[in-house]
Amino acid sequence: MTAADGSAGGAARARAWRDAVHASVCDSRTAWEHGAVVRASRYPSYHDFNLVQVEDDPGIDVGALIDFAETTLAGLDHGRIDFDLIEVAEPLRADFEGRGWVAGRLLWMRHEQTPPRYSDQPQLEVVEVDYGAVDHLRLAWAVDEHPDQDPTDYLEQAREVALLRGVQVLAAKTGEACVAYAQLEHDGGSAEITQVYVGAEHRGAGLGTALTPAAISAAGEVADLWILADDEGRAKDLYRRLGFRPVWTTMEFTLWP
Repeated sequence: MTAADGSAGGAARARAWRDAVHASVCDSRTAWEHGAVVRASRYPSYHDFNLVQVEDDPGIDVGALIDFAETTLAGLDHGRIDFDLIEVAEPLRADFEGRGWVAGRLLWMRHEQTPPRYSDQPQLEVVEVDYGAVDHLRLAWAVDEHPDQDPTDYLEQAREVALLRGVQVLAAKTGEACVAYAQLEHDGGSAEITQVYVGAEHRGAGLGTALTPAAISAAGEVADLWILADDEGRAKDLYRRLGFRPVWTTMEFTLWP
């Protein structure tokens, strides 16, 4: 990867991947002056596929943006506005949060180097399993992320989308029990590690460090391998150590039911 790819070029590749994912799942993409409105009518509770996309500086105040989202996303239980330019989104953050919207800085990371082998990496069984084998962990993840939300519809719709996208699920086991998992989804010649989750009682033992290289290996030879991290969280540091490099930072604002 060249230096240019690592900056503007890397962001362009990440944006192209994001748009390809939308195209594979959403049944509606309507252009507006400053981006697009994407909808997936079969998956109304899957907020990542029902949103307003802001691709430039719209020069619109937060109230007007929310009004636009309420109109174009009518009928949904949630509101969602995604900004491609972090420098445009960040100054609006306090106003969005003051109106009850939740902000999330997302760091898009592209895999570039073979992950190192850590001497203290746990030696445990990591195997590919059926999607449903880790449903108990998916439920735990959903409750961790949004304890005040009913995840039933979301989890059902996420399953349909994942199966549509050639999902692979890798699980770490202790005995017969799956205690952590990584999820890999494919599109064309690229892939994304969409989830890495470790059950609460097994955290701190290096399972995430063991699972992520297994998912990298399972992806095989791909043009791009992506992972998204909370830019204000700790996981991005692990992903850096495992050979991922940041190429793009975006912001999402969500109004939960």
